[in-house]
Amino acid sequence: MTSRYDILFQPLKIGPVTAPNRFYQVPHCNGFGWRMPQGMSAMRGMKAEGGWGVVCTEQTEIHHTGDVSPYFEGRIWSDDDIPAWQLMTEAVHKHGSLAGIQLSYDAHDASNLYSRAPGFSVRSTGITTGALGFDPGQSRAATIDDLKQVRKWHRNAAIRGKRAGFDLVCIYAPLAFYLLAKDNDRADDYGGALVNRARFLRELIEDTKDAVGDTCAVTVRFAVDELLGADGMQFDGEAPEIISMLAELPDLWDVNVSDWANDSITSRFGKEGHQEKYISFVKKLTTKPVVGVGRYTSPDSMVSAI
Repeated sequence: MTSRYDILFQPLKIGPVTAPNRFYQVPHCNGFGWRMPQGMSAMRGMKAEGGWGVVCTEQTEIHHTGDVSPYFEGRIWSDDDIPAWQLMTEAVHKHGSLAGIQLSYDAHDASNLYSRAPGFSVRSTGITTGALGFDPGQSRAATIDDLKQVRKWHRNAAIRGKRAGFDLVCIYAPLAFYLLAKDNDRADDYGGALVNRARFLRELIEDTKDAVGDTCAVTVRFAVDELLGADGMQFDGEAPEIISMLAELPDLWDVNVSDWANDSITSRFGKEGHQEKYISFVKKLTTKPVVGVGRYTSPDSMVSAI
């Protein structure tokens, strides 16, 4: 017998890999981080056992200059971190699901209380910020050579992820922190016109596909609206232009609204599918799969979204 819900359980090709169904657990932090690899892997493995076709890590730091201590997130700074991630990929693969790793570099938002290393600023000058709520947060202006170095760190992290057994490598678009004109006053090839501000994100996608794209899917997580009006990214502003520029480069688009207070709104204030008005335009601009979130609990709403 056929059912209108069958579409939820159809396999879906994502680049060189195939998800067993359309249930995609997007990257999210769970508090285990790099210090509790066994708890982290057990939690992700339980999601795969429950039926999620794709299970992703939390935000995972690619380098010690992007250290968000005292918070605990994932780390893949060096080859020494690979065994911890293999615990997760094995736990997820045990139940036939795909495992994804989200790579991140927090730049001037990283507190670096563990590494004590200054991060890179998006601006043409170094800035002092309240990094993740911890003052003072120091950063220095990133030179062109610095950007090349970040690309190298990102590429190496992607390769380590592949060696750890991940099936998807997720590029966290906030890593491409040059997108917004209000934050970017650079006068070089990474500033000014939107095509320049989107250059770093394009390079990260191209680098990652070149490094792992033969066997791993390469995805992009991008907040298409920050609910800040003209002071932030907007779904009816530059977000469609950015996605149009890069539409067919990644193997999948993972889109949402930002920040956490908006993205993780409680059920009391956010109805099921509340993000659809902001993200529905994306599928019109790309042939690639599009992942969305929004407190989905009803299979009817899930089918409707598809």
